[in-house]
Amino acid sequence: MHVVELEKVARELGLRKEEYERILAILGRVPTLTEIAMFSVEWSEHCGYPHSRKWLELLPREGHFEVLVGEDAGGIVYDDVVIVFKMESHNHPSQIEPKQGAATGIGGIIRDILGSGARPIACLDSLHFGPLEDPRSRYVMRGVVEGIAWYGNCVGVPTVAGEVWFYPAFRGNCLVNVMCLGIAPRGKLARARARGVGNAILYVGNRTGRDGIGGCSILASQEFAESEEKRPSVQIGDPFTEKCLIEATLEALATGFVVGIKDMGAAGLTCSSSEMAASGESGVDIDLDRVPVREEGMEAWEIMMSESQERMLLCVEKGHEEEIRSIFKKWGLEAEVIGRVTDTGRVTIRYRGEVVADIPAKELVRPPVYTPERVRPAYLDAVNSLTLDDVPLPGDFREAFEKLLGSPNLASKRWIFEQYDHMVQTNTVILPGTGTVVLRVKGKPWGIAVTTDCNPFYCYLDPYKGAQIAVAEAARNLAACGARPAGITDCLNFGNPEKPDRYWQFVAAISGLSEACRFFKIPVVSGNVSFYNESPLGAVYPTPTVGMVGIVQDVTKALRGCFSKEESLVLLFGETKEELGGSEYLRIVHGIEAGPPPSLDLGFEKRLQEFLIQCIEDGLFLSCCDVSEGGLAIAVAEAALSGEKAFGVEVDLAPFEGFREDVLLFGESCGRALASVSPACFEEIAGRAKRWGIPCVLLGRVGGDHLVFRRGSQVLFSVPVTEALRIWEGALAKYV
Repeated sequence: MHVVELEKVARELGLRKEEYERILAILGRVPTLTEIAMFSVEWSEHCGYPHSRKWLELLPREGHFEVLVGEDAGGIVYDDVVIVFKMESHNHPSQIEPKQGAATGIGGIIRDILGSGARPIACLDSLHFGPLEDPRSRYVMRGVVEGIAWYGNCVGVPTVAGEVWFYPAFRGNCLVNVMCLGIAPRGKLARARARGVGNAILYVGNRTGRDGIGGCSILASQEFAESEEKRPSVQIGDPFTEKCLIEATLEALATGFVVGIKDMGAAGLTCSSSEMAASGESGVDIDLDRVPVREEGMEAWEIMMSESQERMLLCVEKGHEEEIRSIFKKWGLEAEVIGRVTDTGRVTIRYRGEVVADIPAKELVRPPVYTPERVRPAYLDAVNSLTLDDVPLPGDFREAFEKLLGSPNLASKRWIFEQYDHMVQTNTVILPGTGTVVLRVKGKPWGIAVTTDCNPFYCYLDPYKGAQIAVAEAARNLAACGARPAGITDCLNFGNPEKPDRYWQFVAAISGLSEACRFFKIPVVSGNVSFYNESPLGAVYPTPTVGMVGIVQDVTKALRGCFSKEESLVLLFGETKEELGGSEYLRIVHGIEAGPPPSLDLGFEKRLQEFLIQCIEDGLFLSCCDVSEGGLAIAVAEAALSGEKAFGVEVDLAPFEGFREDVLLFGESCGRALASVSPACFEEIAGRAKRWGIPCVLLGRVGGDHLVFRRGSQVLFSVPVTEALRIWEGALAKYV
């Protein structure tokens, strides 16, 4: 191919002029077409993180537990068990082809955990769509949910928790963030590296096709416009093959002959071969004629860029190749030796008798680093100028409550999570919809609590504070079930980093995230950055999603968030403040989308969390949940409606003197939790709260057949439990 044509191809694959010139300098010659393709995917935003790499160094790596950070996933060590977890994005593929985009997101994140040597035990998801009134948004949501359910249920890894948001900002670019965690005995983890001259490079799993070619460079590293032409960049999944791959891989790792292993996900064979070579301080020599393919006439660059699913690359000790191959063959999978480890430090690719690529491994995995200009967005001053004087009281509090109860952001997500098999592997102790999900570890007295959190509207109003609130709320959710936060994975979703206002949002959010994690001493063990999340309709809200894992010391004491006993008392812990900014109440009832978001006191949050954990460990609570989006009224409603039995409850706001009723009912002040307790425990709890400096208010009592909110003798509103349940559980179903 002519030099001018090569330069044009480089531009089409997303390489800048200066990057192409750098490639010329690295190679000392004109690159081949295959080499251009390999650089384009390895230096893409999705693989190389050129715009975020510098800022990721801010994230803390140390915490209360021993931390392990691997090449693809990280984790913490507790009681000689390694808990590995990671979150990834599959946003653009899901907008184009919702079912396959979401399904292959699940498949890819499972393989990241598998590549660490851990058995995947649970998945979570954080989903963001446009308004459900929009037909395209409904189509995308239905497809994404179907894809997650189809792949997760078939592969035998339960989807146990997550969150779903609906805002106009996600109409043209949905967010599909998927998380997986797995466990392994201490000392049994695998590494993504190739070392030992002469050791075999073994391709295992599915055959290679043309699906997914350029997914990380074409879809994930450019601004987005939906197009039928981009459908070939979306991978096609096969969960039954993945199930076989899980079992075969774990069996192969148990032999002790696997030196290194890596998923062939984003950038496919290019990423796995080059990153394993670089991590192992070695080189690899690969023959593409030995790669199992399912389509005729594939070119070398297509094979190297393909993101076909259910594939792994292994480095196997020389002399044990057939033993490992036989394991994968037994499970009905491809298994071929396609190369060897060398001492050249280079990734050498051969095809049809010719060398089609010969690149220094470390240069290939070392993309340029960019820190473009960043400018504070002009909209921030306007949207953060709200005062309470700008907000009228609603004419009818019951009407306002029912509107919030039926808001898709606050309503029951039962229609979604009932499609997911959350009981496969029989580890789920607290089920979806009844509180923070807790998983048992068979043979151990303790358990694992997991959650995902991020309010994208808070982050739009204030990226720094919004990211901190995401960390604080995730930790509070874990504390409310009795778990101590142990580690975080994140998925940082933003617009085009080359636009100064978008880049400012990203840096502000990651700074807030880092500071909050350091304060709580929670390490960030893994994660993902997803840029270019914008369409012709605009950029998504900045969304630094947090996936948090915690440890419950005694899994039998893990607490649900739903009321469970008539005549139990309802207590509110924490301080309610005169603030409504960023609330769902403002948006749904008044049509006001403004801030500032709720204030945040990290020191108080930390104290509240430890107080909740100790009370739960001492058996003083019957239920506990945090108070967040929708405020106190929605938290009470969720606790009353989300269990096997729906309860009535009566709440009296008389203790709050001088507060507006809408602030008390619907304000979203941070640092609050709701608990139901036995009357016999009240004095002990109130005294303990006073000693801890935790405000404690007796709100009311569980019982009856209505949700009643009063202020002294004045009943603000009363809703029959049956009517509240109909509104809350029917909100999503009426759209889908």
